[in-house]
Amino acid sequence: GAWDMLRAYWDMREANYKNADKYFHARGNYDAAQRGPGGAWAAKVISDAREKWQSDVSGRGAEDTRADQEANEWGRNGGDPNRYRPKGLPSKY
Repeated sequence: GAWDMLRAYWDMREANYKNADKYFHARGNYDAAQRGPGGAWAAKVISDAREKWQSDVSGRGAEDTRADQEANEWGRNGGDPNRYRPKGLPSKY
């Protein structure tokens, strides 16, 4: 599961596409959770740690953190990550 999260992060950085953040959050959590309970657990731990750091250190607001966590939970619970896919994001992602 941790590798799925890392791959989604690398893809997000590579894509560098406006408004794609939530899609990659949902996709990483979805992919990790598909591996079973251990993958879902890893996705939750990584997502929660990242959002805590983001809200404490990066200066991004609580609203952004809440929206990220919504996308994380959506993907982790089996929701289709494409719900958050922005128009025009290359199909490679």
